[in-house]
Amino acid sequence: MTQRGAVFIGPTVINLDFPAPEQDILPGVSWGRIEAFPSPAYWAYQVLARRLKVNAVNYKLGRTLKEEVGACLLGGHGIPAAVGLAAFNKLKDYGVFNAEPPPEELIYEWLSQPIKTGSKSVHYRFARQKSRYLSAALNKLNAEVPPTDSGRVLRDWLISIPGIGHKTASWVARNWLSADDVAILDIHILRAGLLAGFFPSNLTVERDYLKLEQLFLEFSEAMGVKASELDALIWYEMQASSSTVFSLIENLRHQPLAKLRPRSSRAKDRQPGTHQTTFQF
Repeated sequence: MTQRGAVFIGPTVINLDFPAPEQDILPGVSWGRIEAFPSPAYWAYQVLARRLKVNAVNYKLGRTLKEEVGACLLGGHGIPAAVGLAAFNKLKDYGVFNAEPPPEELIYEWLSQPIKTGSKSVHYRFARQKSRYLSAALNKLNAEVPPTDSGRVLRDWLISIPGIGHKTASWVARNWLSADDVAILDIHILRAGLLAGFFPSNLTVERDYLKLEQLFLEFSEAMGVKASELDALIWYEMQASSSTVFSLIENLRHQPLAKLRPRSSRAKDRQPGTHQTTFQF
C-alpha cells in the first residue's frame, strides 16, 4: 500500500507515490501521512514538489569565499536576516572583503554605523564582537588556502576561526559548495526532528551538534532527498509556522512553552489540518 500526492504545474498533473504512513523510514520512525505537518512524508513531498518546479537552488550569498564567510558570520542567532544582509552589503561597499582586509577597529567603526533596512534605520547588535570575529576570519582566509574537497572538510577548517561554530561553518560550506555532507542545525531543525521522531529528546544542538547532524544526514538519505534541500525547506517552514509548532511541541512534552513563545509572528501561521497535498505553480 502506498500514498499519493499530486503536483500541479500549469495544466500538467504529476503524481508522486510514497510508502504507506505506517511503514518505517528508519527504525521506530514511520513515514506518516503526506498531508500531516511535520511528518517525514510531508517533508519528502514538499522537497520533491519544489524540485519539480525549481531545477537548482543557488544558496550562495557572496561572490567569493571571503564574502560568503562574512555574510554568514554577520547573520545567524539574534540577528534578523534583513539586518545581517544589510550589514554584509554595507561592509562589502566599504571594501572589507577585498584582497587586503582593513583592521578590526575600522570594521567596527563601519559596523557601528546605522544600517538601512527598507524604510528603517537600525543599529547592528554585537558590532564589537562580530568585528573581532570577522577580522580574524578574513586574516585567516588571506594567510591560508581553505580546503574545498568537501563540505565537511571546509566546515572543519572554518571552525578553527574564533566566533565560528559548527552551525555557521556548516552554513558557509553548504552555501559555497552546495554540500550535502553537512547540516545547518538550529532550534527549528531540532524541533522538526523531535516532532517527526528522528531526533531523540535528550540531545541539544549546543552539546551534540555532530550526533544530531549524523542523524539528520541518515534521515535525508533514507528519504532519498538532498540534505541541503531538506535543511533549507524545514528551516523555512518551521520558522514560518511558529504557533503551530509550539502547540505541537507542547503536546509532545505535555507542558507549556510559554517562556519560549515569540512575542510576535513574522509570518502567517498555518492552522493544524489545513495542509494540502497539491501545489499550483
